[in-house]
Amino acid sequence: MSRRIVITIISLLFIALIIPMSVNAQGGGRVFLLEATGPLTPTMVEYLERGIKQAEQEGGEALIFQIDTPGGSIDLMNRMVQAIRGSHIPVVVYVAPQGAIAGSAGTIITFSGHLAAMAPETAIGAASPVGMQGEDLGDTIEAKEKEILKATIRGLVAPRGEEAMNLAEAMIDSAKAVSAQEALDAGLIDFIADDIEMLLDQIDGRKVDAHGERVLDTANAIVTEIRQNYIEQFLQVLTNPNIVFLLLSVGVQAILIEISSPGGWIAGFIGVVCLALGTYGLGVLPVNWFGLIFVLTSFVLFILEIKAPTHGALTVAGLASFIIGFLVLFNSPSTPSFWRVSVPLVVGTGIAIAIGFLAILAFVIRAQIKPVEVGAMSLVGRTAEARSDFSPGGTVQVGGELWSAILENEDDEITNGERVDIIGVDGIRLRVRPLNQKGSTESER
Repeated sequence: MSRRIVITIISLLFIALIIPMSVNAQGGGRVFLLEATGPLTPTMVEYLERGIKQAEQEGGEALIFQIDTPGGSIDLMNRMVQAIRGSHIPVVVYVAPQGAIAGSAGTIITFSGHLAAMAPETAIGAASPVGMQGEDLGDTIEAKEKEILKATIRGLVAPRGEEAMNLAEAMIDSAKAVSAQEALDAGLIDFIADDIEMLLDQIDGRKVDAHGERVLDTANAIVTEIRQNYIEQFLQVLTNPNIVFLLLSVGVQAILIEISSPGGWIAGFIGVVCLALGTYGLGVLPVNWFGLIFVLTSFVLFILEIKAPTHGALTVAGLASFIIGFLVLFNSPSTPSFWRVSVPLVVGTGIAIAIGFLAILAFVIRAQIKPVEVGAMSLVGRTAEARSDFSPGGTVQVGGELWSAILENEDDEITNGERVDIIGVDGIRLRVRPLNQKGSTESER
């Protein structure tokens, strides 16, 4: 038995030594892949920083940062550029898949890579600075921002030659954009690759300087994709203007329901959570805060319609204010198209909320005009049967219940078993009169 154990241990050690040697003999090692799509967000920056740190800790040969972005704020761009340039393993920025763009801030992020590549039919450029809401900057501020960006680009693009430098500066000065082939011809990028496999073949043997020169060995590299974790995915979703719009709509409505009908906690809890999540999105998105005035006004009008019904007039005004408010908030003329909310979604949601408030209004009006159906007042107008002689009071039976009753006119006479009309309530007693006094033949309901 001991011989078998020894042989087993030796075999396992042999396998443990031989397998890594065979992998290394095939070349490569590990290349890590990150994929970022959409406008720049704080979540995207944290995803890049986490990916670089993991690749460094696990001894990656290189990291490929695949992007498709229309751009974003300069602050977020600077953080991403700093993360890439500070990486101790080479970072290859890859604009892909086909049809992708590296626009505005994405242009400079591409230049910051130790190597830069693009897929066919992609574009890069249009890096002129604009305001947080996409508006043109004043002459002085614009000049300052452009000079800062050009200084940043000079440090990144200078090794690529004069033609590349001139084209890069034109992307900032005049918002010039070029195709992948034009960028390659000018020396702005290093490769055009159809996919990751082709890219690995192209960068194999390339010398790069990532805190020290090294030659990449990626011909047979194992690609490990680092995906966004659940928290990063969740926060990324919260930067979608359509999601933020829905969160704010539900949140405000839930809070108003809680205020108008206090005592519960579910509506209030849902409202607070939705508003908190929506507020995070508003902090990231370029919005026109003036629109919030119209949004809040719309819900005030809805509540007033319930409290003081105007047969729908305030609801219509609230609907108009709701639609205008959210369109001003998200879709101001200067807001970039990729940050805008869907107009049909705003209109459809506004109509749905207005219909909901009209339905509530209908119940309120119906409750106000509907006769009371509980207690003594619900018996007025019905007929009953006397269960005693009246002098002038007695008891009557109605709806299977016995009630004390008094005569409306003390001169009337009612005997046991006689039918009477209930005409009112006097404290805890019913006021009645003989049925034949009004000539009614109405039967007991």
